[in-house]
Parts: sequence; structure tokens; C-alpha cells
Amino acid sequence: MPRARELGLVFGPTEPGPHNAITDVPGVAVGHLTLLEGERIRTGVTAIVPHGGNPFREKVPAGLAVMNGYGKLAGATQLRELGEIETAVLLTNTLAVGRAMEGAIRHVLDLPGNERVGSVNAVVGETNDGRLNDIRDIRVTADHALAAIASAADGAVAEGVVGAGTGTVAFGYKGGIGTSSRRVAVGGVDHRLGVLVQSNYGGRLTLHGHGVPGATPTRDADGSVMIVIATDAAIDPRGLERLALRAFAGIARTGSTFANGSGDYAIAFSTHPGVRRGGARGRTADYAFGDALGGLFEAAADATEEAVWNSLLQAHTVDGWSTTRARPARVEAIDPQRVRDLVRRRPAPDST
Repeated sequence: MPRARELGLVFGPTEPGPHNAITDVPGVAVGHLTLLEGERIRTGVTAIVPHGGNPFREKVPAGLAVMNGYGKLAGATQLRELGEIETAVLLTNTLAVGRAMEGAIRHVLDLPGNERVGSVNAVVGETNDGRLNDIRDIRVTADHALAAIASAADGAVAEGVVGAGTGTVAFGYKGGIGTSSRRVAVGGVDHRLGVLVQSNYGGRLTLHGHGVPGATPTRDADGSVMIVIATDAAIDPRGLERLALRAFAGIARTGSTFANGSGDYAIAFSTHPGVRRGGARGRTADYAFGDALGGLFEAAADATEEAVWNSLLQAHTVDGWSTTRARPARVEAIDPQRVRDLVRRRPAPDST
């Protein structure tokens, strides 16, 4: 199955990193735990680990943006209040948030140096995969969350029907996990920005401003999307909140209506060692702000749009169980050839 760029899809002028993935940001790792059981279970957990050290002892500055808040983002209030993340960021399904939290907390408590820790703010996002997964049969466990964290690695990231994207649906097609990255100059220094999405939302699927034939928005208007942005640029929590907000420009370009029943969340964090909180170093880097953030804002929108398309193109058709209809269900994957033909007829505005 091709990724977007293999079909000639280009989003914005900035080049991606070597893997075109959130793991192009140094230190960031991604792991999945996928549950495909019998005819009904289609779900899982995805873990985004900010760096290879102790996340509680070296907290990363972070910001949160919410477009439509119909969702269950655990840890959101403390993230907003303190502007920091102290665990891996986990994604799963709506009814498994509590168990994923338990896994994230256990991971932190078990790390050397955390023997006296008595409070942990686990950050866990979700979308509802009940259109393909028997979500009421809550199969995700804390051990599954721990396994996703333990499997986290750098390099290429598995996309599509994997981890938290196993049972998701986007624009009536099979959605899933998608990722992309950009190389951006900030203050004359080359930095990386990466995005990972869990696509499970709807609207009118759009490519370069044109509707995609075959998409059926009337049956898929609601839903949710979780967006995680990482960068190695030194940015404070307010700047990261602003950066997170720009991801929704990319989601809008794909045709989202940000419907009343949609949960649209974006988290952005900085991995720069000089702005981590805790440890003996303290802050040693100056924050980027103002006009210096402009290139990162553009990159966040472009990489988010590409990550969504990668989530669609890397997915395959899935048979599962519709919880609301209490019957078997099938969601088809988008046809890459149809997308290829559309690209040939209607290339990106800046590619001519």
C-alpha cells in the first residue's frame, strides 16, 4: 500500500525528514499494541514516547488545542495548567482510557528514581472505534498499554490498521494511524517537526480543494481525531499551544466539518533538552517565539494533512462489529488508484 508521496501527493513546500514520520524528531519513539481477536475485536493502543529518558524526571513542555471538545482526553487540565507532559502520550479507544492511564502510570512508577513519586498525570487520548470494534467488550488492559510503551522505537512507523487506529473510520473509509514530518529552519537552525494522527472523523473528503469521488459524508459526519505534534525546537508552552492549534488547518483541508459530535484534539510538545523540566540542568536554551515560529506553524498544518492521507492510504479493508447496530460491519479502504488518478487530473496548486 503506497503512502501519499508515492502517489505524487505533496502538501506544502517544506521537505520531510528521512522517515517522513514523527520519529524524525530526535528522541521520539512510537509503539503499537494491536488487538485483532475473533470477529468483533478491532482495537489497540499507540504510544508516543517523548524521549529516551525518565519522562517524569525530565518533563517536556507542551501545549493543548481543542477545536471541538466531544471527547475524553485524560490529563488535559493539568497539561493546560502546567504546560508539561510527564508520561508517554497514549492513544486508544473511548472506553479504554482508564486502563491505558493505569498502564502509563505503572510505567512511570516503575522507572528507577521514581520510588517516591505519589502523583502522575497520565495523558491519554481516544477516539470511538465502535463502528468496527465491539467497544463494550473492553479488551484493552494496562498490560497492553505497557506493551505499547515497551515496543516504542524510532525509525519508520507502522500506519493504517495498527494500534489505536485498528478500528477507526474516516470519511466513510477505513482510517487509522498516520504520520508525517517536516524539516524547518528556526532562527537559522535546522529543526524537525513531526505529526502523528489517529483519524476517526468525517465531513467531505477533500484533496487540494477538490472533493474526492466516492466519499460519502452523509453517513460519516461525526467522529474524532487525535493529533500529536513533536518538535526539537525550543518552544514554551504558550508557543506550543499556538503550534497545536495550527494542526486544525490541516484537518480542515481534508474536509472536516468539526461536527458537534466530534472530538478534535491536538497536543504539541518540545523535546529540546534545554527546555525540559526537572533534573540538575534546568532550562539552558532560549525559547523561540514570534516570527521565528512561522515556519513551524506552516509545517504543522502541512504535516497534519499528509498524516491523515497516510492513515487512509496505509489502511486496508476491515471486517468487524458495529456496536451501535449490533451486527457485523465492513469498512472499505480507499482505492489508491482512484487517488492517483485524481492527483494526475488535479495536481497540487504549487506543483505546476
